Amino acid sequence: MTIHLATDHAGLKLKNSIKDYLIGKGHDVTDHGALEYDAQDDYPDFIFPCAKAVAADQQSRGIILGGSGQGEAMAANRIKGVRAAVYYGSEREIIRLSREHNNANVLSLGARFISDQEIYNIIETWLDEPFDGGRHQRRIDKLDI
Repeated sequence: MTIHLATDHAGLKLKNSIKDYLIGKGHDVTDHGALEYDAQDDYPDFIFPCAKAVAADQQSRGIILGGSGQGEAMAANRIKGVRAAVYYGSEREIIRLSREHNNANVLSLGARFISDQEIYNIIETWLDEPFDGGRHQRRIDKLDI
């Protein structure tokens, strides 16, 4: 699976760790940045290219990071075809439902609230969970009108 990654300075360290992990699992990873630490960078500069890439390839997924993941999700969700769900260390069921009911194709992570140790299981859950379809599809269809 192709997975697109993006972050600002707040998630750089965790993004790089996730990138190595995903490559080790055999995924094709495209890194949209940030590639170096700059405390003055702006997350939309990295998130928009990532979200556009996911929207253009419906078989791909995206993982974006920021301090809380909130602003990054808001930016990604402005791109037609993107359904970004935020996770920052709460119930794992949220991750499962974001895929099963919402067919989330972007996972937005709050890097300040998640450790390297816990994130890999969350990512695996999110990547493995199928979309249920059915009544949920008609709701998703209404998002991109």
